[in-house]
Amino acid sequence: MKLSIKTIVTGPFQENTYLLIDKLSDKCILFDPGDEGQKIINYINENDLIPIAIINTHAHLDHIGAIAEIKEKYSIPFYLHVDEKPILDSFPIACRMYGIKKGKSPSVDKWINSSGDLVIGPFKLSIIETPGHTPGGCSYLINNVIFVGDTLFKGSIGRTDLPGGDRKVLDESLIKLMKTLSPKTTVYSGHGPLTSISTEKTNNPFLIPLQNQLG
Repeated sequence: MKLSIKTIVTGPFQENTYLLIDKLSDKCILFDPGDEGQKIINYINENDLIPIAIINTHAHLDHIGAIAEIKEKYSIPFYLHVDEKPILDSFPIACRMYGIKKGKSPSVDKWINSSGDLVIGPFKLSIIETPGHTPGGCSYLINNVIFVGDTLFKGSIGRTDLPGGDRKVLDESLIKLMKTLSPKTTVYSGHGPLTSISTEKTNNPFLIPLQNQLG
């Protein structure tokens, strides 16, 4: 397998939608298609890609806005952790709160309920449950690359002041990532630039004080 990753920044929150592409088969998985569905569809079609699934790290409105449109276009399944159901169900309310035009709420085809392996077509991912930003937040690891959603950013971490957020739980998730992952792991976040575990352990002011808990 020869992987490539395409980042498409979408919507008013400048959310990172990722396409994980197997260059040998042109199959791809979409992570967190948050907005501007047609923009994402255009890229897929212009590059002759074959989407086979949508996986979300969590279900905040800026990460799910394009899912229904893309699901309908390609008839592909949508994966989400079961503990994200309350967040997903609050999509219409969240849109009203932020003054955003409500899109169609996506339906989940495959509920994730634990950490472990996830095989979809040629892709073998490791699910790592990383709640805290939301109750069912998950990160997805493949070939020393991890998609973390809003759990970890370059120089920062996810907010925990929204419904379902919990700073203590998020800190536990961050400790788990630091313990589990190679320092060389490349981190693809829900917003902003990519980074690495080693960079964040060295420079992130939220991670530095947690390192005395690594054992």
